[in-house]
Order: sequence, then C-alpha cells, then structure tokens
Amino acid sequence: MFEQTFVTGPQQARKPAAVALSLAAQATAVAVLAALPLIYTPTLPLTRFRDFVVARAPEQPPARHSAPRTEARPTLHIFAFQRLITPSRVPAAVHQEPAIPGAPDIGSAMGVPSDGGAGINSLVADVPKAAPAPAASQRKNPGPVRIGGKVAGANLIRSVQPVYPALARSARVQGTVEFTATISKEGNIENLTLVRGHPLLVAAAREAVSQWKYRPTLLNGQPVEVITDITVNFMLSP
Repeated sequence: MFEQTFVTGPQQARKPAAVALSLAAQATAVAVLAALPLIYTPTLPLTRFRDFVVARAPEQPPARHSAPRTEARPTLHIFAFQRLITPSRVPAAVHQEPAIPGAPDIGSAMGVPSDGGAGINSLVADVPKAAPAPAASQRKNPGPVRIGGKVAGANLIRSVQPVYPALARSARVQGTVEFTATISKEGNIENLTLVRGHPLLVAAAREAVSQWKYRPTLLNGQPVEVITDITVNFMLSP
C-alpha cells in the first residue's frame, strides 16, 4: 500500500583546513587539562596540623674552660751511702786530745746543776702540795643501808596501833600487810612502799605506820638512813 521513498541530497565533502583546525583545538584542550594540576597545587587545611608541637632539643651550655690539671710527679730521692772501710792496722794506744781552755762546763747527763743541787731544791719547792683528805664527817653519804649483817636493827620507840576498818571487820577480812620503808637519820618513816596486803586493810596500816618513831641507827658513830621491812597483822577476835 505504501511505498518507501528515499531522498538523496548532494554529499558535501569536508575541507582539509577544517580537519586540521579541529585537531589543533583538541590537542590544545588536552594540554590545558594536563597542565592544570601542575599549575594549581591544592592547599592542605592547616587545622589538622595545629595540634602538633615540635619539641626542640635544649641548648647545651657553653663549655667551661677549666684550668689544666697538673699531675703531681713523684719525687725521686737519692741517698748516698758511704762505704765503711776497715782500717788496715789497729793502733796500740789511743791518744786523748787536751781540753780547750775557756770552754764552758758541760752538765751531767741527769740534769743536776753544778751548784750543789740548789736547782733541784727550787723545783721541789715549786711543786704544789696535795689537798688534805676530807674528814669523815664531810664525806658524801653513800645512801640508805639495809638492816642486816653489821647494821643492827632499828629500835622502835613509838608505835601507833592501826584502827581496824569497819568494812573489813563486817566482812570478816583479816591478814597481813607488808611495807618497805626508809628510816631517816632522825628516826622518821620515809618512802613507805606497799609490798602486799588486802586492799581493805592497806589504808589503815599505812596511816598507823607513817606515825612510828625509831631511834636513829649509828654507823661508825654517825647516824645513817636504813631500809627496813615492816609487817602489820590484822586479827579478828573469835
């Protein structure tokens, strides 16, 4: 029903000048694209490098010029020894030369002067004499002496009986209270120390013993302090 119709026009031929111009334009474009990365270098962001700190090495102090050390060199000491030569012959006698007149006298080896010992007497007179020994009464007291042996027991001249505590009496407490005391030179009780005893009886015993009076103890005719043991007995009547 339908027929195909082809219309053909006149074929135009390309000119050589246009082809050369097109090639030149393309080559120029390629060259420009290749040269752009070399001309415009992308800059890196500086914010990435702000956190880094370059540590510099400390500067060395200038070298001090120390004085050159002088080494002590050992000193060599040379000793010259003389050779001892034995004499070929021994003389039969020894001749003593006479003393030179006017020479001063030489003292003895012991240092005794030639004026008959007057110098020794003067030296002896200058020596200070030792101080006399202190009297026996002025000697330091060695301290209290314990009764026993050569020290006789102290004589009690006043004794105070302790009062039996009412609490101990009601509790039927009885027993012994022991003390250690020092008897002074005047015969008084000092340094009263408890050794053992019931607590309900100690106070009454201490109050009574502190009032006791002794005759002073003599040692070599002098009153001395002595240490003694004191015992107080508390007994309930049946």
